[in-house]
Amino acid sequence: MNDIAVNSFKAWMLASRPKTLTGAAVPVMIGLSMAYATLGADGFKVLPAVLCMLFAFVMQIDANFVNDYFDFLRGNDDESRLGPLRACSQGWITAPAMRMALLVTTVLACCIGLPLVLFGGFEMLLVGLACVLFCFLYTTSLSYHGLGDLLVLVFFGLVPVCVTYYIQTGDVTPDVVLASLSCGLVIDTLLIVNNYRDIDNDIRAGKRTLIVRLGARKGLKAYWVAGVVPLLSGICFALHGHLMAALLPVVYMVFHIMTYNKMVRINKGRALNSVLADTARNILIYGLCVSAGMLF
Repeated sequence: MNDIAVNSFKAWMLASRPKTLTGAAVPVMIGLSMAYATLGADGFKVLPAVLCMLFAFVMQIDANFVNDYFDFLRGNDDESRLGPLRACSQGWITAPAMRMALLVTTVLACCIGLPLVLFGGFEMLLVGLACVLFCFLYTTSLSYHGLGDLLVLVFFGLVPVCVTYYIQTGDVTPDVVLASLSCGLVIDTLLIVNNYRDIDNDIRAGKRTLIVRLGARKGLKAYWVAGVVPLLSGICFALHGHLMAALLPVVYMVFHIMTYNKMVRINKGRALNSVLADTARNILIYGLCVSAGMLF
């Protein structure tokens, strides 16, 4: 990719990591489908639905920029990096330009999220502040102490699913909480693959991820469990009249098993990036299956 001009549109597209947007879309998608199933077409509000999805997208891009910039400052994205190439370390985006992009995406996310106060109350300000704060804290501090998986569970599960549902209905039910935790676990499989691939580099860098703490062998099991446990939530969906939301995710499970077997076969190295891509696809499949099931 030596033909990429500095600070060009192509460079910014690569820096924004479009494939990661599935992880941002799926929790909101599930929250909206559950709200629609509760309210019906007449009670469902389109504007806050659009704002929730846009906020999730912009915050994900903001998080990607934060990760790119601060890992560049730490020198983490050197020649030993096994994951996809990063914009700042490759010189595609200059550091001053990335700092400005961080400011723009953070402000834009706040502007998109602010009107949600009209639908969810002033507590939405606290939710938005927490999203922005932990967006920065994840890369700069918390991921080095093995808290990344917990943050995924909270900010890609509990917060987006429950808050999206709450904005639509003014309530949060046990079913929604269970769905949010399941969603967070499925999305955490992406982080698990990433940290599994980077375990040796993370050990050298003193980065105590969950996989570093568990070890590679248990890390594989963690990937399996994080993908399988969410299917148990289908029992609750079925008991509350959403049988298809319990059955359709079996399609996702087939892909998860295939990806797990591929991960075991590859085991280590840059080739695991293909498992990363497959896992992102699986997350989208899970979100579509649960959301479609809720609407039947």
